[in-house]
Amino acid sequence: MLRVGGRIFSDDVIKRLSETIQKEPCLSRRKLSRLVCEWMDWRNQAGRLQEMSCRKALLELDRRKEINLPKVNKHYAFQKVNKPAEAPPIAEVSCELAELGDVEIIRVTTRFHSKLWRSMLEAHHYLGSGPLCGAQLRYLVRSEHYGWIGGLSYSACARRVESRDEWIGWTEEARKRNHTFVINNSRYLIAPTVRVKCLASHVLAKCQTRLVDDWERVYKYRPVLLETYVERGRFSGSCYRAANWKYVGGTEGRGRKGTGATVKDVYVMPLQKKWQAVLCCCADGKVHVRQRVAQKEPRDWIEAELGGTKLGDARLTSRLLEMTGMFYDKPLANIPQACGSVSATKAAYRFLDNENVDWKAILQAHYEATEERVKENSLVLVAQDTTTLNYSTHPNTQGLGPIGTKSEKVRGLMVHDTMAFTESGTPLGLLNVQCWARDGIGSKHERHKKPIEEKESWKWVESYHAVSQVQKRCRNKSLLVVVADREADIHEVFAEQYNTPDGAQLLIRAERSRNRKVVDDKESCEFLWTKLEQQPVIGTREILIPPSEKRSARQAILMVRTVPVTLPPF
Repeated sequence: MLRVGGRIFSDDVIKRLSETIQKEPCLSRRKLSRLVCEWMDWRNQAGRLQEMSCRKALLELDRRKEINLPKVNKHYAFQKVNKPAEAPPIAEVSCELAELGDVEIIRVTTRFHSKLWRSMLEAHHYLGSGPLCGAQLRYLVRSEHYGWIGGLSYSACARRVESRDEWIGWTEEARKRNHTFVINNSRYLIAPTVRVKCLASHVLAKCQTRLVDDWERVYKYRPVLLETYVERGRFSGSCYRAANWKYVGGTEGRGRKGTGATVKDVYVMPLQKKWQAVLCCCADGKVHVRQRVAQKEPRDWIEAELGGTKLGDARLTSRLLEMTGMFYDKPLANIPQACGSVSATKAAYRFLDNENVDWKAILQAHYEATEERVKENSLVLVAQDTTTLNYSTHPNTQGLGPIGTKSEKVRGLMVHDTMAFTESGTPLGLLNVQCWARDGIGSKHERHKKPIEEKESWKWVESYHAVSQVQKRCRNKSLLVVVADREADIHEVFAEQYNTPDGAQLLIRAERSRNRKVVDDKESCEFLWTKLEQQPVIGTREILIPPSEKRSARQAILMVRTVPVTLPPF
């Protein structure tokens, strides 16, 4: 007796299979799969034979040497890998949602729409158009005024995902019996040339209103839960949260086939009120909800901080915790000195060389721990700044770039970190870290030609965006204020804050030499510093300025003036 493809193949079925293949060696695999489906009454909810699932199971039995499948002596048109058609032209759109006109969700049912959907996904989606698993529906998104702007698909759910299964609460029996009632938003694309606020969440919500009826019309049953997986570090998942999807945890990073994949955030969306009663119903007709396992208390601060790191293998996480403890005990030692033995040193280097070890995944666990500490404070100051890591004494290191002037010839990495603090200055942890190597040192003339997304200045916007996502999740508990130095005094940072009404607040030190102009409520334009100096002082504070190489320590008086102004884009 073997379990393959979620079905049990008894010894009698396997024996009957082998005898049928011997008697009819010219029998096609398609006919053979239909026979097996009829023997085992293997059908979906619509009553159709599960031929494709059966063929996969037969291939697995053949791989295990349980049967000898007949050779494939005929090739079909669907087996050919056709080059996708050229993607349709998509307009450059940057406007309000209402300016798109009616946003139409069109189910793919024709050959024309299928080619259109596939070409758009192949051209603009990082995963391409497929393959999609099991039962599936595809949709196109069309704007009344701008034409085709995106596409999405729904297909069979993942069989096992720990965070999702724990949230649902179903037993193993119920999962095997009812997993088809969960469907996966496997592809979602809004074309990169379409930049319309709230469009992505609007499309999700609009598609959900028709999805259940469409699925029932095709597959003869109504799904009760949606799931999706958002690649951590590539996307923030903000459109799903805006559409009221619920974040339930992350994947382990194993992938669908268990060969390894990137860690992804898991979001779910119930499609009816009694979704749990459907999913947790067992063969006896009773609803059995699994009791959630109480989480163990972390044994120390290292496990509390990094124990949730998803590296695709629990052994890697265990090694991470062990190495962190070693480096904490000897913060100034190099790796061999900190490890203390040859075997521990080799294990540390193997860990660092492992392609599944991603610094972003390690930091993600720390970000989540930091966010929990943020929620304990009503006001949190979030400072962001840039530093450099100098590796000039390691000339053979690859992947470095210049970190100084052309004449200095120093090489290393650029690091931009964003750290949260309490009002009294106690650090709570990091909320965002960006690390990169410069390709070279460009001229001012070249920088002026680049869009902001291609400049290093984009780091300020990206950091603010990350903090605003935390602010949205903590909006009823904490107020986050992003604090930055004069380099962040750029129009794009203020524009991002203006376009994110429920995001974090800003406190930016103004760059006086920039001679920024402002517009007051009377539409008159003047310099910011001139405008401020005309305002009354509303408070003063005496501060101690520490000494520097050219100046001794001194007391200074900080004067506070305020005035509302409008920042024009020039």
